Amino acid sequence: MTNPDLPLLDKIALVTGSGRGIGRAIALRLAKGGADVVINFVRNQAPAEEAAAIIRAMGRRAIVVKANLSKPEDIDELFAKTAEEFGGLDIFISNAASGFNRPGMEQKITGWDWTLNVNARAFLFAVQRAAPLMEARKGGAIVAISSPGSTRVMPDYIAVGASKAALEALTRYLAVELSRHRPDGCAAAFHVHERPDRHLTRRGEYPGRAVGSTGRRGRSSGLLMLPGGMHDPRPGNRGRRWLHAHRP
Repeated sequence: MTNPDLPLLDKIALVTGSGRGIGRAIALRLAKGGADVVINFVRNQAPAEEAAAIIRAMGRRAIVVKANLSKPEDIDELFAKTAEEFGGLDIFISNAASGFNRPGMEQKITGWDWTLNVNARAFLFAVQRAAPLMEARKGGAIVAISSPGSTRVMPDYIAVGASKAALEALTRYLAVELSRHRPDGCAAAFHVHERPDRHLTRRGEYPGRAVGSTGRRGRSSGLLMLPGGMHDPRPGNRGRRWLHAHRP
């Protein structure tokens, strides 16, 4: 029987870019729910180690892995270390993002390639590594953190906006592909996050949405729709599959 205080007990989660900001908040919330967590960073090790220490103080396991997601070999190493330490994976949160914010007419090839590689290409090849680890554990959840700039024009945001649009397209395709071959296993979802005072709909809601086997819609910042069996057990929630993470 699921422990209502620890709905993710014995689950393994990997959150990219989780040393700081939204990624750190997500990692800590997953750990609070009972999950063991892989913390990923690329430049700032100290806050990543601090996040891992907080997770261990909760009684959960945590490892810290440096990986530059623009490099395919680093992606391979990230998932290899996850498999070596935990033997599998249940939750993959693709949160790490980067980009060069400048007008389209001033974009450089190096900045464009960097932005697309980190924000979109990395997700595709990370999912290729994550899915087999999830399949070994009878299913899992994949969430990519996007941005309102994927569908709305924002100042100097052309490279990041294009990369997030590509990320969302990848997520839709992968959701269908994974659910077709593993209807009770892996699926994919994405959700928009941004400052709570910007880019809202007329009803004050974020235009985030989950796709794949759930067919549900997400709303506020940090709301993660998790297909694949991680249900919210609290009374009155009718089996909703979500976690709520806030910036610290």
